Amino acid sequence: MLSFEKTAIDGVYIITPKVFGDERGYFMETYSEQDFKNAGLNYTFVQDNQSSSTKGVLRGLHFQKTHPQAKLVRVLKGEVFDVAIDLREGSKTYGQYVGAILSGENKKQLLIPRGFAHGFLVLSETAEFAYKCDEFYHPEDEGGLPYNDPSINIEWPDLNVEYKLSEKDRKHLPLSESKITFKGEN
Repeated sequence: MLSFEKTAIDGVYIITPKVFGDERGYFMETYSEQDFKNAGLNYTFVQDNQSSSTKGVLRGLHFQKTHPQAKLVRVLKGEVFDVAIDLREGSKTYGQYVGAILSGENKKQLLIPRGFAHGFLVLSETAEFAYKCDEFYHPEDEGGLPYNDPSINIEWPDLNVEYKLSEKDRKHLPLSESKITFKGEN
């Protein structure tokens, strides 16, 4: 059974699974189409992705321009600070973000609808990150925003290390220059 907690931005949820544990370990459902439908959330996920990163790696802030993706993200091992930035046209929270600590220990997930940029910062020595997408990855359709975009002003945790970014993530234009918007949709 999954519990769904609304966040400050409409459509973004923190999802917590019910964990059954004993001396052998634990069991949990990480996704249930029935639980999602009972919560009024109708997604069809078509692709699962996984990454491994070290402390200080900052992946993001990513989106697809013409093939936007909803994502259900979680951490299998380690800990990250995960963010979703609202880029939906006409949204009262356009340009605002939700941030959450996701870890292998707390087992929380973040549901991010279409029309958002997404990224995360690894807080632990290493982290294994997994996510479901409701649209396939299209490399030619990639877009992004700088992690330190002053108009978004994300309060990233201070790790006392320099963030490790990919070369492409160093080149994104800020939101004020890129003027990205998506039609609001589930």
